[in-house]
Amino acid sequence: MIEERYGLAIMRVRGIEEEETTGTKFRDYFRQAARFLMLIDETKSRIEDGSFADAEPAELSEWNMRLYEDILPGHYEESYGNPSYAAKMLGAEYGPLLAALYAELRGAIAWAYEQKIEYLDILFELFIEIYNQFEEEEEPDIRQIKDIIYWYASDYCDVFVADRIREQIDPAKDFAADIILNSDLRDLRYLYRFGEYISENEIRTAKHLLCQTEETIAKMAEVYTEGYRMGFVNTGKDLSKKGTVNIRYVLGFERVIKKAVENFQDMGLRPVIYRSGVSMLTKRQHQKVGYYGAIANKQYEYDHRNDQALFLDKKFVERKLEVIQTTYEHYKEEAGKFAGPACIEMFGEEPFVPVPKEEALKLSKKQQELSVFFDNRQSQITNEYIRGDERSFTIIAYPVPEIGEQYEEIFDEIVRINTLDAKVYEEVQQTLIDALDQGEYVHVAGMNGNRTDLTIRLFPLKCPEKETAFENCTADVNIPVGEVFTSPVLAGTNGVLHVSKVYLNELQYKDLEFTFANGMIADYNCGNFSRELENKEYIRDHILHSHPTLPLGEFAIGTNTYAYVAAKKYEIEDKMPILIAEKMGPHFAVGDTCYSWSEDVKVYNPNGKEIAAKDNEVSALRREDVSRAYYQCHTDITIPYEEIGKIAVVTREGKEIPLLLKGRFVLPGTEILNEPLKNADK
Repeated sequence: MIEERYGLAIMRVRGIEEEETTGTKFRDYFRQAARFLMLIDETKSRIEDGSFADAEPAELSEWNMRLYEDILPGHYEESYGNPSYAAKMLGAEYGPLLAALYAELRGAIAWAYEQKIEYLDILFELFIEIYNQFEEEEEPDIRQIKDIIYWYASDYCDVFVADRIREQIDPAKDFAADIILNSDLRDLRYLYRFGEYISENEIRTAKHLLCQTEETIAKMAEVYTEGYRMGFVNTGKDLSKKGTVNIRYVLGFERVIKKAVENFQDMGLRPVIYRSGVSMLTKRQHQKVGYYGAIANKQYEYDHRNDQALFLDKKFVERKLEVIQTTYEHYKEEAGKFAGPACIEMFGEEPFVPVPKEEALKLSKKQQELSVFFDNRQSQITNEYIRGDERSFTIIAYPVPEIGEQYEEIFDEIVRINTLDAKVYEEVQQTLIDALDQGEYVHVAGMNGNRTDLTIRLFPLKCPEKETAFENCTADVNIPVGEVFTSPVLAGTNGVLHVSKVYLNELQYKDLEFTFANGMIADYNCGNFSRELENKEYIRDHILHSHPTLPLGEFAIGTNTYAYVAAKKYEIEDKMPILIAEKMGPHFAVGDTCYSWSEDVKVYNPNGKEIAAKDNEVSALRREDVSRAYYQCHTDITIPYEEIGKIAVVTREGKEIPLLLKGRFVLPGTEILNEPLKNADK
């Protein structure tokens, strides 16, 4: 039946290019969209008949370009995927809506490569239904068009959302795993089998990894998988009860992933490798969760981050939550075996500064509240089936070729950073912790234009001989090595946090500033835009995630001066991922603590002391009302060493113990951390 419906849809779409039944204003839009859908059908056919299998690399590259060229920089300015252009050509009322439809249709690329005929049929029929409205009236009632998209989202929620959950926990959904494990990775044509945009970054990354010895590849995979295993060991969680691990990465790294899969299988874990979301029903704004290739145009992704505004209401949220609950219940055995994500992040692309567009769809205040409610309730449901106190994770990062001409040298440097001797750092970091555990609070002050002046209240230890407030991070789940961190007490945590420039989730912030009152954000601003309202909206959307405020969920001191100097040497400070950047100075996280959903799991430092500071006053509310305890976000903000005037511990007796002064470690026993910094001073 699906094949028959799809065949009829193709016939109808094919005729649109020659028809003149819509008003002239909309005719070009529908013709271009129809041409794209015909290209999708041709792609599907070539995959089915195997003609892509023997195609030359140049042909595959050209075809890949055809699929994505419409939204690439240089073309995007006159693309109907661009809300500004769509509004200009189709009108302020229809333009943003039809641009969102255009973006949704582009998700068909993934479905063509995965041969999901039902998904293709659903999208094609959605397009035809809307096209029919413009045939009947030159300018149909906009509410009719919105209703069609609303019911598309509601009716097919149990297809797209349910399948999305199953992809995340069921290893039988092995589209990507099959490519990775069964392709000849020396033949780079395999990259085009995923259906993602392939740029020079992915090709050069794969080529560079092919030049590495088996020993190097094994070492890179081992750091990644062993860090994952140690995450379970260090928190006393039973890995033997688990059966699957989610691998997230950017294409080009398949040689390491293939070896990592072998390592995970030795632990009894099968891989779950799912694509980053491509539908407005399953995406989370512009963020990428899963595997993906190059991002064809970050401005395009940013412009469509709130397309769910077309259908997000209370009824839809209830419908989606019902589908999530029902799906998890149906696959609760698979969910119970899920061990958590293992992520390889890539960094080094040109930093992205988005351009806000009035024409892009936006969530209303009510929709923002619904979005927050949905995220909260979804997390609760997920935790029922994939318990936070039974799962773990690991994250590691490597550069892409776009980072610069010294890519190969930088890559090798990052490999060294990711494999530093954790034992050396463990001892030095314990010295820091011993001083911090004496404190009532920590005072952090900036210099060289940094306006930070912040007091962080520390958890009071009841039994210092057996307890500690800070975790000694030794490169297990969070690679590379190099930080001590805690969950601050909110009451008494006050002051200003400022950083001159920082990149968070690939977005740039200039002069980012937060004011804290009793540990909660009381005010915020940045200098990205000329209008203060735009600056506040930018922060609220991407750091506060529509919450009116957030707590200070983490305070940490990064100790990886080796990484800091490397970033300085290659002038890539602005391209370092937060995973490494947070080890390059003190950092502060707004949102949930590092222990969210697993506060009651006992965690110990290598010296045997139990970490007592896992809760704060907000997360403790889970005992009364779990919906008030979590925010489903955690954003790290690092102050570089050259902007730190002082970090000092103040004891209950009022004694001040300096840890850093003028960007250098001064606590006896930590001076070794300054050795790499001497090179930066030259």
